[in-house]
Amino acid sequence: MAESFWIETLGCPKNQVDSDKIAGSLLADGMRRADGAEDADLVVVNTCAFVESAREESVDAILSLSEQVKLGEAGERLVVTGCMAERYGSELAEALPEVDAVVGFGVPVNVGKLPKMDLLNMSRPKAELPWAYVKIAEGCDRSCGYCAIPQFRGPQRSRSVEAICEEVEALEIREAVLIAQDLAAYGRDAARTSKNRETSERDSTRPIIHLIHEVAKRTDWVRLLYLYPADLTDELADAIFATGVPYFDLSLQHVSRPLLRRMRRWGDGDRFLSRIQHIRRQEPDAAFRSNFIVGYPGETEEDHEQLLEFIEAAQLDWCAFFAFSSEEGTYAADLSDHVPASLIAERLAELREAQDAITESRRRQLLGRQMRVLVDAPGIARSHREAPEIDGIIHVPAHLPAGEFAEVEIKSSVGPDLEAELVKSTEPAKLAESVKSAAQIKPSKPATPATGQPHG
Repeated sequence: MAESFWIETLGCPKNQVDSDKIAGSLLADGMRRADGAEDADLVVVNTCAFVESAREESVDAILSLSEQVKLGEAGERLVVTGCMAERYGSELAEALPEVDAVVGFGVPVNVGKLPKMDLLNMSRPKAELPWAYVKIAEGCDRSCGYCAIPQFRGPQRSRSVEAICEEVEALEIREAVLIAQDLAAYGRDAARTSKNRETSERDSTRPIIHLIHEVAKRTDWVRLLYLYPADLTDELADAIFATGVPYFDLSLQHVSRPLLRRMRRWGDGDRFLSRIQHIRRQEPDAAFRSNFIVGYPGETEEDHEQLLEFIEAAQLDWCAFFAFSSEEGTYAADLSDHVPASLIAERLAELREAQDAITESRRRQLLGRQMRVLVDAPGIARSHREAPEIDGIIHVPAHLPAGEFAEVEIKSSVGPDLEAELVKSTEPAKLAESVKSAAQIKPSKPATPATGQPHG
């Protein structure tokens, strides 16, 4: 029988895409998926290193899986990859003798059939659900004061439009969720290296828009995650409207102008609110998500009050708040005026309570509305307002097949989730058998509005 593998993924959706590509290469090499880590010949842990809590979770997972591997037959291997492997490679290998190999990005691996980690360009298997994350670029060119990601993910490297579209077609999905550390900056790195400077300067302003149009030709819905607010132009907003998914995930991080400058970020609350209101005038049904850092060094009570006032004024559909984490090698690591942990906890609780009430209120406003939804699994669907895994869901009749769009009427709400009744199926599913089999898969409950993944 062919050797088997198990991949444990921690962290953000970008890591999930990396794991899918590792799995695709392993399957192409003749290996098969195991039912669990204890049954696998090869166990791969794809780690996260964004903040301290993520690193602790990654180490705990490695140690737990190492015990399971020891219980198996001789010859099993445990390999650690992902952000922790890239950031702390030799140090991590020395601290964890239980691990057979610690492998950073782009490094060949001589452990069984684990492939070379060219994560940006690896192929991946067909999607098991009607949607999939699609990573369009790796790395980041920004220098946000709190973020260490450019240190270990490197500068931005955009994939070609052709490669991205080929992946979307191969996945055979109804919804493509485009992700990158700095999504709207897609293609600027390629433009900077172009020999035709005049052309590159003109084209570098909106290559993301061309990509959106091309992906939209190949799938029903296109959703964008992680937009830097300065890049949300009218032209980009129009391209998002045209996809039929007016969902705006804005990386705001705070609203106090002095604090944002200390974060090495653009903008302020007035600019953000003006942009949100402008978009809502154009498309009243637009949905908004953002996340904010609480307790960044120097955050005053006045800064906190500004954020509370913004949350009330903006009425965001979804919002996440994260305690500041001091990361080695970042600008913020050397700042003074650290906010006491107890005060950070108080501010987090206050913000989350306020946002939970706003989210619940905005969900209740949908009662009686008819909406087009995509069925992810029996009884579970989403409209344009809900990104997969991080937002609420819509409960629908269980007989609706996965991968099919349907028109439903919203009947009730429970916190972030909605209950709906079928009005009509809008079209037959156009998925391959491998995706239709998702009707047998019930995804785990999405994160609540106060949680999610931080990003730059």
